[in-house]
Amino acid sequence: MFAGYETAVNQYLERFNAGFRLGSVTYAQTRGGPTCTYNVVINNTAVAVGAAAPGEPSFRNTMSSGDRNALALAFFFASLDQDPALADKVVAIDDPISSLDEHRSLTTVQEIRRLAERAGQVVVLSHNKPFLCGIWEGTDDTIRTALQVVRDGVGSSLHSWNVDDDCVTEYDRRHAMLREYLAGGRLNNREVAEAIRPLLEAFLRVACPECYPPGTLLGRFCNLCSRQVGTPQQILDAQAIQELRDLIEYANRFHHDTNPAWATEQINDGELQGFVRRALNFVKP
Repeated sequence: MFAGYETAVNQYLERFNAGFRLGSVTYAQTRGGPTCTYNVVINNTAVAVGAAAPGEPSFRNTMSSGDRNALALAFFFASLDQDPALADKVVAIDDPISSLDEHRSLTTVQEIRRLAERAGQVVVLSHNKPFLCGIWEGTDDTIRTALQVVRDGVGSSLHSWNVDDDCVTEYDRRHAMLREYLAGGRLNNREVAEAIRPLLEAFLRVACPECYPPGTLLGRFCNLCSRQVGTPQQILDAQAIQELRDLIEYANRFHHDTNPAWATEQINDGELQGFVRRALNFVKP
């Protein structure tokens, strides 16, 4: 059994990009019952899990909290794989990425999705909404349910949670608002006008990540684009730059950092429709 665990655990550690593996897993019979010992192999160096001499490598001084959590999850998933009655079991997983390194969270999401298809039921609790949204989006919608704990007076209670609402980004919300406005929806014109600039900013962060990192001003970005037109480093062509400048000039009228009278700026519905349409065309893939 221990040999099987060693192989399975190491397979999970590889999926977690752990950079270490188990080695020298051996069985021992003690007065307290059967047990096993093992080493953690890091950079081809075996580190004993038990106590080590002062100054020597040990489990405690070579493994980060994220590494230890990855190892615990690997043990956990490997033990479930060995359970012949898993299809009849309820598996509870409490905040598995609380101390897990960020680059391992996707693997955890993927393993939980696969587990949900094999276990009788899987219950996942977490404070991390993006993590839960990742599980939700990739799980069969016929077998999933989402609940949230909501403060209720001096206590709390369970309520249904609309995960789809929390999976939508601010960019998605603004894009949907502008589309709804063009379709004739009765929306607040000022909120629609204010949404144009952040929509452009969010699009450029994805479309031009190297040239438009967070904190970059749109005007400076346009100037950079203009300097690089016709060069191997061209970002946007001249026509796209001019269109972006026109959109920025209109959108800046509705933000306090570019217009002291932004809150009372008059909005013409026909003009707004035109610039909303142009902004949506600009952010098309």
